[in-house]
Amino acid sequence: MDFQTAVRTCFSKYATFSGRARRAEFWWFTLFNFLANIVLGVVDGIVFGFGHGMMETAPMQPLSSLYGLAVILPSLAVGARRLHDTGRSGWWLLIWLIPIIGWIILIWWFATQGEEGPNDHGPDPLGGGYGPSSIPQVRRQ
Repeated sequence: MDFQTAVRTCFSKYATFSGRARRAEFWWFTLFNFLANIVLGVVDGIVFGFGHGMMETAPMQPLSSLYGLAVILPSLAVGARRLHDTGRSGWWLLIWLIPIIGWIILIWWFATQGEEGPNDHGPDPLGGGYGPSSIPQVRRQ
């Protein structure tokens, strides 16, 4: 799964918490959100001003805030689907509320390989092996 396909898939399954998500889908979408937040933070800073010191009030960041609200559901949904791929319930996302230890555990689960074959949450997103290749096949004669 490439970058564009992963982002398109996550937005097309905006609030779909059922099913399974491949590691590539989750991590490409996470990278997209990270980059979008950086770009929008810079735009907010240019348009609304950067803060100049620790004691000064924080500048407005409406674009970053609106984007964060727009992607909270697809981010939670892809996280739940990723946990489903490892055989866990999506409710394990709540472990994120435990500082540091919960974060490490959740990142570890997101990075581990999913269960092979179908599980309680649906069929294997890799189809029992590697997904289709983007490299064209050449017939041998």
